[in-house]
Amino acid sequence: MPTVAVEKEKFFAHMGRSYTDEAFDELCFEFGIELDEITSEREEAQKSTTVKLSEQQIAALSDKVIYKIDVPANRYDLLCIEGLSRSLKIFLGDQEPPVFKLAQQEPAATMKVKKSNTDTIRPFVVCAVLKDITFTQERYNSFIDLQDQLHRNLCRQRTLVAIGTHDMDTIEGPYVYDAKAGAEIEFVPLTPSDRSFNANDLLNFYETDVSAKHLKPYVPIIKDSPLYPVISDSKDRVLSLPPLINGDHSKITLNTKNVFIECTATDLTKANIVLDTMVTMFSEYCASPFTVLPVKIEYEDAAGKTVDSYVTPTLSTRRETAKVDFCNSLIGINITAQEMQTLCNKVQLGPAKLLENDTILEVTVPPTRSDILHPVDIAEDIGIAFGYNNIVKRVPATNTVGGEFPLNQLGDLLREEIGRAGYTEVLTHGLCSIHDNFDALQCPQQLEKAVSLSNPANIEYQVVRTTLLPGLLKTLQHNKSASFTNGFKLFEISDVVEVDLEHVVTETRVGAKNIRKLAAVYAGPTSGFEIIHGLVDRIMTLTEVAPEASYVATSTKKDQAEESRYRVSKEGWYYTVAAMPVGAYEENMYFPGRAAEVMLTKPGSSDKIRLGTFGILHPNVLKNFDINYPSSVMQLDLELLL
Repeated sequence: MPTVAVEKEKFFAHMGRSYTDEAFDELCFEFGIELDEITSEREEAQKSTTVKLSEQQIAALSDKVIYKIDVPANRYDLLCIEGLSRSLKIFLGDQEPPVFKLAQQEPAATMKVKKSNTDTIRPFVVCAVLKDITFTQERYNSFIDLQDQLHRNLCRQRTLVAIGTHDMDTIEGPYVYDAKAGAEIEFVPLTPSDRSFNANDLLNFYETDVSAKHLKPYVPIIKDSPLYPVISDSKDRVLSLPPLINGDHSKITLNTKNVFIECTATDLTKANIVLDTMVTMFSEYCASPFTVLPVKIEYEDAAGKTVDSYVTPTLSTRRETAKVDFCNSLIGINITAQEMQTLCNKVQLGPAKLLENDTILEVTVPPTRSDILHPVDIAEDIGIAFGYNNIVKRVPATNTVGGEFPLNQLGDLLREEIGRAGYTEVLTHGLCSIHDNFDALQCPQQLEKAVSLSNPANIEYQVVRTTLLPGLLKTLQHNKSASFTNGFKLFEISDVVEVDLEHVVTETRVGAKNIRKLAAVYAGPTSGFEIIHGLVDRIMTLTEVAPEASYVATSTKKDQAEESRYRVSKEGWYYTVAAMPVGAYEENMYFPGRAAEVMLTKPGSSDKIRLGTFGILHPNVLKNFDINYPSSVMQLDLELLL
């Protein structure tokens, strides 16, 4: 959770109220945030173990009380004193939620984007202008702090979005967003501001100079790119080198009246959220409060022709719905739809409307509440507005005794036993690439059975895995520097996901199903086929499923004691290990003639059910996963063993 540090006196001045520490702690709880620590600059310096100051330096620090407040990671509107105090005042009923609007229909400026160049590094940019703003030292510090907070959280250390702010009176539009070779970019940066650099030299400086160590983590974001993103004005003066540093020429000061904000990004949605957050937090200091000047973004092709355009900021106000009964049941209360309407005003979701005979609540989501994505989010905010302490505890209507889910219980018992057999459990990613899930295993692609992601973040997250084996083999790949002299034994008990072709997608059926599987791998100086085979037999013994030969032999015996050893199997199932048939799905994954199927059979029936497979991996599979030792694997369907 992000932590926001605010000076107690200044924060209470923003709120127009005063509290004792205990009362403010209680208010934070009611609002869904947490007062983590009460401290001061002097106290922090005394407790610090990293930076040692002299007694004189510590004495010179302020002893004013500072509140450190933990806020939810998705509440970007609470990351500064302006947003935090405003939200609390609305929660307490001391202020009506502000209405954010564009100050004029015509854009105040234009940003021209050289699309063919910027697409190679940071494709998107959004902009806005805060007109006639009044800065004080406190407001200026908060303005800079909010940028830092957003860079750390939503912007993912500037990899997704980088914010640049400029004194608009020192630059001239139209502005240009381009990507150029480092040697072509020459400007005086904010740090250091005493000389000019070209971009190549500046990045080297940030990597090596102690005075710029706070910028060093961001250098790798663009270091290896042939082109660096750059924003300049109509006179070719560099405004910023995203995501690293702004130019000294356009820096904002306490005397700045018009602030030009630009956000370059690899994710347009995140960029719009960041820009909306910046302008909604500080537009209250403009001559016309809560109004923002728009900027037109024009994307140009290599010939200079406009191919796309839009106006930012979006300041989007959405309408979202939630069922009244759903909210009541989820929170554990029973209030009327009209009462919910009133509560929505306390959490900035008003005005709310009632639809379909007061059974559905329609709320207004302002640009500050990008965290509202689902009816669950609406119910959560209504619960906060109602007050967690006001929810009455009650005995559940049904008297039940909890118990462990049988499949989970079986998995836990097997984990203990397999661990005792010398295997190490791993937990691997549920998403993988199509190549790893099918091609690298030399198995035919069955995309109709795999749940695919419509917009994967990268090639490693294309499908939900249908087998556990890629995760185990990639674990071996990433640990190949370790010694394999005694062999590596790994196992995993987790779910795979397949498309559920038997059911249509409804409210309760999502069109996919989870299947619990057990997989293990042995890699060492020898192939270890007998080791994996032994693990299969051990698992079948633990689950009290006898091999076919033992079942047939004891079923004819008269000895009651001998027969009781296989009572469970005789009344249930037994298993058979058979050579992998020609044409089997995994045939090419295993070494020819060194693979087997495990089949389950119920007495009285000739039908066999395929439980899983095991065998020695084909050398090509080992090569695909960059594994240098022969390996054997097994995979069983645990749900069939129940």
